[in-house]
Amino acid sequence: MSHTAPSFSELHDAVRRITQDVAAAHADDVDAKARFPHEVVAALREAQALSALVPREYGGSGLTMRELGTLVSTLAQVCGSSAMVLAMHYNQLCCVARHHAGSPFFQQFLRDMVQRQWLMASITSEVGTWGNTRTSICAVERQGDRFSLTKEATTGSYCAHADIIVVTARRDAEAGESDQVLVLLREGDYTLEQTTSWDTMGMRGTVSPGFKLVSGAPAEQIFPVPYGDIAAQSMVPFSHILWSALWYGIAAGAHGKAAQYVRGVARKNPGTTPPTAVALAELTVELQTMRHHWQSIADEFDAIAARGTDAEDLSKIGWALKMNSLKTACSNAAPRIVHGALQIVGILGYKNDSPFSMGRAYRDALSASLMISNDRIAAKSAAMLLVFKDE
Repeated sequence: MSHTAPSFSELHDAVRRITQDVAAAHADDVDAKARFPHEVVAALREAQALSALVPREYGGSGLTMRELGTLVSTLAQVCGSSAMVLAMHYNQLCCVARHHAGSPFFQQFLRDMVQRQWLMASITSEVGTWGNTRTSICAVERQGDRFSLTKEATTGSYCAHADIIVVTARRDAEAGESDQVLVLLREGDYTLEQTTSWDTMGMRGTVSPGFKLVSGAPAEQIFPVPYGDIAAQSMVPFSHILWSALWYGIAAGAHGKAAQYVRGVARKNPGTTPPTAVALAELTVELQTMRHHWQSIADEFDAIAARGTDAEDLSKIGWALKMNSLKTACSNAAPRIVHGALQIVGILGYKNDSPFSMGRAYRDALSASLMISNDRIAAKSAAMLLVFKDE
């Protein structure tokens, strides 16, 4: 593997090839068997895409949010599950890259990530917290220079296939439920006992059942920055922006099939415009709006990161409202656009054995509004709007 980090253009070209040559060949099987997309992840690892956001001073490519979103949306056009794995991996890696606070352990981890191309997963859910990742029941228990942690998770996306898992917990047994830390666990630091199944409508390749995690590791693997800061400044923006890019990719894939279908009809009737072309034009407006939305927010995040004002700007109510609006808008737009593409293609989009099939894209897109429930997000936005004043 080369020690020179690839540029964005090189990574984008590599992800396009992986999308067409690897993901396209295995996406249906991954979906049908609800299995992990091993082939895609192996190809991403070979392309050095897993360390894409590691800063250049640690040997990574140092990609921006806009660039990371482009990689995710490209892959999502063919395989939503593979793209979700990549987006979630970046969401965990950003925590190390942005919140190591000079820790020798975490800085060396970034260097090792470039060489080893580890896949990172997370366990932030917990039985009994009802989906609120900003509270924990479990707690870190310190014993000298080590700690132990046991957690009952409701979901653990691809955790059984990951090399690294980051986990939330209360700071200690006396800490309040929202006084949380994030810990990094390497293979060998933990055991996983699967507690639930994963037979879902969509996003089947993310393989996200519940787990009981039992772990022990050196105390240096506890993040030096409080989880509340990590969540506000990194986990929330990375998840909402990259997920939105992913949902855009799914919608773009369906739109592309619809466009191919309409062009095929037009070729059969030279000199005429198919009636479905008008619907395609209208759908294109929706897709373009969706793309501009996630890209504009990604650009705004990148500008904030370049200024170094993350702690100030990303903790404001106005930014939180932008994150909520982006997530709900894109999660609602994706299935709507896929549905519109299905109406254009008709029965060939309804059939699973057709090259124009919309089934997997439709099912994957329907997960979007459930990943952090839109109803919960709307309730939080409503509460914030009661005190928010336009800046």
